[in-house]
Amino acid sequence: MAEKRKSWQRAEPDNRLRGRAGQKQRQRRMDRTDGLCEMCEEEGLVVLATVVNHKVPLAHGGEDIDSNTENLCARHDAIVTAKQFSKSVPIEGKGIGRNGRPTSADHPWNRARRG
Repeated sequence: MAEKRKSWQRAEPDNRLRGRAGQKQRQRRMDRTDGLCEMCEEEGLVVLATVVNHKVPLAHGGEDIDSNTENLCARHDAIVTAKQFSKSVPIEGKGIGRNGRPTSADHPWNRARRG
């Protein structure tokens, strides 16, 4: 009888680097853009990248190679990940007004009603 897989064990083996080797790989990829978000740089902003994102996600068959990665800030990572996995793009949080309503124009409460 085959042993039952533990909840923390992977169902299938993957080829991702882990431990020190994985940390070195991540650092090498971050060094490629001096640790800056590539999308913010295109917008003329200077923002530190916090995530090495796979352009074609590993879950969608993408390879874990340098040319398939991009360095992103948390904001751009949330947007890209939502698009990659067909989820709605996160609302850009801009706070709330004195009346307690969200001030973001893209918040559902502030969108024009369609009739």
